[in-house]
Amino acid sequence: MRAVQVSKLEGPEALEVVDVDEPVAGPDQVLIDVEAAGVVFPDLLLSRGEYQMRPELPFVLGSEVAGTVRTAPDGSGFSPGDRVAALCVLGGFAERAVAPVDQTFPLPDSVSADVGAGLPMNYLTAHFVLGQRGRLAEGETVLVHGAAGGVGIACIQFAKAHGATVIAVVSTEGKAEVARAAGADHAVLVEGFKDAALEITGKQGVDIVVDPVGGDRFTDSLRSLRRGGRLLVVGFTAGEIPTVKVNRLLLRNTEVVGAAWGEWAWGTPGFMAAQWEELRDDIAAGRLAPPISATYPLARTAAAVGELAERRVTGKVVVRPQE
Repeated sequence: MRAVQVSKLEGPEALEVVDVDEPVAGPDQVLIDVEAAGVVFPDLLLSRGEYQMRPELPFVLGSEVAGTVRTAPDGSGFSPGDRVAALCVLGGFAERAVAPVDQTFPLPDSVSADVGAGLPMNYLTAHFVLGQRGRLAEGETVLVHGAAGGVGIACIQFAKAHGATVIAVVSTEGKAEVARAAGADHAVLVEGFKDAALEITGKQGVDIVVDPVGGDRFTDSLRSLRRGGRLLVVGFTAGEIPTVKVNRLLLRNTEVVGAAWGEWAWGTPGFMAAQWEELRDDIAAGRLAPPISATYPLARTAAAVGELAERRVTGKVVVRPQE
């Protein structure tokens, strides 16, 4: 079968489409005919050797997929022909891939393969960040940094599906339009976001800040919180890891909360499947659906991953291995 292989840790430009043996599913794995594979930030890092996991070279890249089941173990709940989305971590940019049973999820018929391939990582992250770590309640106000990115859009949609008001923080007017299209009630530019958030909330501040960016905006994020507010630390795409003077947390009884979905999910058997079940109605109804910004055939996977390297992505980039 055709697959996209990493043989040199030199970034997207070094990705190669090669012929490899079809993967063999283990006793707790599902073999999937891949119709679409989502491009995620860890794919970029893996291609450079910068991710926390360093598989032995060469390896097939691709973290999340959607398609149909070819084989599944007895008692798994899956049968040949079932439509699924899955987190395979590696091997997704290929015509066929394997995924653990508990990281394979039923895909409603109303959801396309392209959309399905963009759901697992970002939307399970949003569920964990806002639903579990953030304790989001109906009627609260959520400020989302990096709001035009994959996690940002997922958090916007999750918050709106749970009755929140959303303030999206973006770097350009074009990204503001993306955030509004995803459901954000307000979109503001990074420069001056604190003052804008306070004005929108009548000087009260927001209940929750979702921060996958880090960097020098961290202190103003704290200042944007209302009494009892929560700042959720998701990542550091800006590169700089901020520090906080903890006396600031006493001023208004605010919290800084770590929200590392991967650490929790992979350390808690069955957690992802339970998350998907909670999201399933919203997924089927289209309330949770990544906007697809670009699709690529397998032969152009390097360009697809390259979009993340160039920070040009608004929405979801998808590779179609059958094309």
